[in-house]
Amino acid sequence: MLTDVERSRPWSFSGKSGDLPGGDPNDVKAAPTFIIEAVVFDINCETSRLTNTSIFPFFMTLLLRTFRPSTFRTLVPLSATPKHLYQKSTPLSKNSTAAYQTSHTANSNAGALPKQMSSIPSLKLNDGNEIPFLGYGLGTARYKPDPNSPEDPELVKTVVQAIKTGYYHLDGAEVYGNEKELGTAIKEAGVPREKLYVTTKISGTKVQNTQEAFELSLKKLGLDYVDQYLIHAPYFANGSEADLQAKWADLEAIHASGKAKSIGVSNFLQKDLEAILKTAKIIPAINQIEYHPYLQHGDLVDFHRKHGIATSAYGPLTAIIRAAPGPLDGTYDELARKYGVTPGEIALRWVIDQGIVALTTSGSEQRLKQYQKIALFKLTPKEIETISEIGKKKNFRGFWKDKFAPDDWS
Repeated sequence: MLTDVERSRPWSFSGKSGDLPGGDPNDVKAAPTFIIEAVVFDINCETSRLTNTSIFPFFMTLLLRTFRPSTFRTLVPLSATPKHLYQKSTPLSKNSTAAYQTSHTANSNAGALPKQMSSIPSLKLNDGNEIPFLGYGLGTARYKPDPNSPEDPELVKTVVQAIKTGYYHLDGAEVYGNEKELGTAIKEAGVPREKLYVTTKISGTKVQNTQEAFELSLKKLGLDYVDQYLIHAPYFANGSEADLQAKWADLEAIHASGKAKSIGVSNFLQKDLEAILKTAKIIPAINQIEYHPYLQHGDLVDFHRKHGIATSAYGPLTAIIRAAPGPLDGTYDELARKYGVTPGEIALRWVIDQGIVALTTSGSEQRLKQYQKIALFKLTPKEIETISEIGKKKNFRGFWKDKFAPDDWS
């Protein structure tokens, strides 16, 4: 007989094949062979006309012969579900948690293809710090040619909007000329500093004192520390290994001070990385490069993985914006229809599904929210491979064109 409590709540019959249902339906200590759910038959033998005690066992026997136990799925209450099987939704911040997290150490396969995941996790760098897979960049469209010009309130508003939309990974640089606007936006957004991941970079073309440049960046940002400090490019060294090594030693000193939690590089090729690795005490945590299907840099990403260096991609939407039309247009459209998203989300997902951080930007709140849909799907390995192979049919470089020959794919 069902109690009043049992009648007032949904429950499931559970037991082993051949047994009559019974026991506490919330008891999941013993894994049931089957569970019959969704329909509850309230047979009260005291008040029902069906007082024949043989009816209930007969009914259950008939039901079990009609439906195979293997066709029923195990149902357990959410409170009893192991925590690793579900996660609450969180912003795209460095504190986001997910069932999967790529591990990166000096001896690991940094940027290995991630397992299936239903949310965007953070990437663990070789120094143990974590960086969100999706970031908001302040370069290109947000660039200010004169860093000493008056503060741009519209730019501040745009960055505040991005932060409040959930973009807690903010990528800035000295040469963008907008570190002051970034700092003001961080204050106005009201998000606790520890929830943000802030990157800035020292100029990669100008010869200057590293410590002084770093302190000036901190002052403009209004911060005591940054989460990541990068050498923006290797061109200041004019091919000198010694100059590259000296600059890297400067970053190691800044890291030792605690004012930059992670240090790395940007726009470095394999030869540049090999130069600093010869004397480095700290392996670069990351190399931020232009990366999209039309510029895959040969073996550079594999070199990163071999040495435990993560990869960060700027310009990940180049193939659908600056380089369109191109051989991938049809593929992007087809996959966008399949997953119910735009080609932009397909382009971002192609990057992230390779274990690579993606940096994007937009002044449109709607578009920024649209990009967050990448947390709702994942490309298959075959789809990633298809995009990669078709992408090799075209070469397009959107940045630093004066440093490379037109047919240089490195």
